[in-house]
Amino acid sequence: MSTTTYTHQWRFFRSGGFDQVTISTPADLQHLSELDPKLWTVLNCPTTGLEFDDATLVMMDQDGDGQIRVPEILAAVNWSCERLADLSIMFAEPGLPLAAISDEDELGAGIKHAAEQVLIYSNKTPQDSLQVADLLDNTRLFAADHFNGDGVVTPELTADPELRQFMADIMLTQGGVVDRSGGEGVDADTLLQFITQAQSVLDWHAAFAASQGVLCPLAEQTADAVAAFETVQAKIDDYFVRCQLAAFDGRATDNLNPATSVYDTLANKIVAGADSDIAALPLSAIAADKALSLTTGINPAWAEAIKAFSDKVLTPLIGKPCTELSYSSWQQISAQLAAWRNWMAARPETAVHDLGLERLQSIISGELNTQLQTLIAQDLQACTFADNLKALEKLVRYQRDLVTLLRNFVCFSDFYQGKQKAIFQAGTLYIDQRSCELVMQVGDISRHAAMAPFSGCYLVYCTCTRQGETPLNIVAALTGGDVDELMVAGRNGVFYDRKGQDWKASVTKVVVQPVSIRQAFWSPYRRVAAFIENQVQKFAASRDKDIEANTTVAAPAPSSFDIAKFAGIFAAFGLAIGALGTALAAVVSGLFQLAWWQIPLVLMIVLLFISTPSMIMAYLTLRRRNLGPLLDANGWAVNTRARINVPFGAALTGLAHLPKGAKRSLRDPFAEKPSVWPYLIGLVLVVLVGWVVWQKFFAAAPLV
Repeated sequence: MSTTTYTHQWRFFRSGGFDQVTISTPADLQHLSELDPKLWTVLNCPTTGLEFDDATLVMMDQDGDGQIRVPEILAAVNWSCERLADLSIMFAEPGLPLAAISDEDELGAGIKHAAEQVLIYSNKTPQDSLQVADLLDNTRLFAADHFNGDGVVTPELTADPELRQFMADIMLTQGGVVDRSGGEGVDADTLLQFITQAQSVLDWHAAFAASQGVLCPLAEQTADAVAAFETVQAKIDDYFVRCQLAAFDGRATDNLNPATSVYDTLANKIVAGADSDIAALPLSAIAADKALSLTTGINPAWAEAIKAFSDKVLTPLIGKPCTELSYSSWQQISAQLAAWRNWMAARPETAVHDLGLERLQSIISGELNTQLQTLIAQDLQACTFADNLKALEKLVRYQRDLVTLLRNFVCFSDFYQGKQKAIFQAGTLYIDQRSCELVMQVGDISRHAAMAPFSGCYLVYCTCTRQGETPLNIVAALTGGDVDELMVAGRNGVFYDRKGQDWKASVTKVVVQPVSIRQAFWSPYRRVAAFIENQVQKFAASRDKDIEANTTVAAPAPSSFDIAKFAGIFAAFGLAIGALGTALAAVVSGLFQLAWWQIPLVLMIVLLFISTPSMIMAYLTLRRRNLGPLLDANGWAVNTRARINVPFGAALTGLAHLPKGAKRSLRDPFAEKPSVWPYLIGLVLVVLVGWVVWQKFFAAAPLV
């Protein structure tokens, strides 16, 4: 057997049927890693669905799996012990004083310096404590007018108007990068993209200047000529290929020209020159090695484009008007315009063109690029402050939240000692004149309800809605009062979350379990009463249905009254009444054969005989009632049986009581009038009992 030697004297308290460690001193934190995990109440818990700051849990979740485990708890505690000069601050009110930060190493000194800066940015004095809220406003901590270490520089970082304009040009053409301050600026990547694109634009223009004579065969009219050329290029290419095919095989000529049936579609409609059906026809009639006539026989849909091509391209390049275009001439013209077209195809696709050639030349040749690179480098050098700021936020969060987590993880002191709600308690459910404090959020009701019954608790699942909020599911444990009136469908209550917001709660599922021994004692009689009531209702409904059926059919012919049948029914009814009376008389007679003090004992024994099985089952269930399965169903790993005994369960469910000193009037103006039947039945019983007593004690007694 292995034994563990402890260097720290731990203190435990007993609650929930097991011993729980007390976390209340700095020494408890310093020696927590020495505590045997078998003595921990929980081994892991989820990072969501808790009344706890999710951001703190994310910082602790080192592997990002959505679970907080023992090693991650210990890592957070040990890190806090290293970073704090006074561990007692962990048990104080939320707020980290500057003096509590240990600055004995480089990281500690950096954290303390960051804390000093945050106090300045938050308009606080060095004597003030830092709160988590002080570290959440990046627009204040990382103002646009000072370096913040993210490598993004904003125009506010420089007073040089030219450098500011340069940064504005980059953001205009490349888009801005969001800075930690919330503004937009420039980083090294966007600067490099801009310089690369600007250089490519300059190189493109330089290529034009070097080969302007070749690129512009028509000087300033070259661009218009190329546009007219490209408009008809595909159509003229199509024409010459068709003519070449006709020369290759004369049999193809008819097929290369439009079939006469094509014109049938044009016969019965108004034809326009730009009609798409006409534009799809060949440019001109196809024949072997035929030149393209520029004056006659042109497809009407292409006549204007061919004329523009002839005026802007063909005539200027050849030097005289032409009436036809040969294939060789077409090839020559295409070659003359190819240089311009290739140069235009190489035009860089960038918005930098909009800045103009002169502006780009001044940027590339000037010092703006170098100045901006220096500014970005200076900002990157300030990244240490950003890193220290993250560590400072971590420390402030741990000071506020870590001990609370320990008291819901290492032990359940928050739950059992009742000073504040546990982090798994979502709020309070008010329903059926009671308040339920053991309420948890549930992600999947069906999956949760499969395991939760092992808790032994009477559970009520509800869907909660609130205007403007996402609906949430909860489960509440009812640990006190009667539960006979709860219904699954249609029963509503009010749920108050930990923020005090009220939600409409609708019951969706009930897991029935005993709530108390007292309720279990009366449950057999309630079941019998419910059974009798149900049978009476069924009988009444059946008779009502028969009467309704008889009244909806044709009325039968009147029949004579059967006196014999009526007498038989009356006699049977009388026999039944007599049998019941005889049985009751026998019971009463048997009772009065006993001594007077034995009669109450017999009645008590009968009651106990009927109720004992239910009471035993309730006792066994209440004895095993515990919190573990409820948390396990939510993704926790509870390491012990956290019992909810009857006294503690009574504290978790509040029942309605009149205020102390309240006055109460017993007069109810709408109270139902008392029925005479109970009195008549009581009178009959008294007479019957009196007759039995007379027969037993007086009738046989001798006269004196």
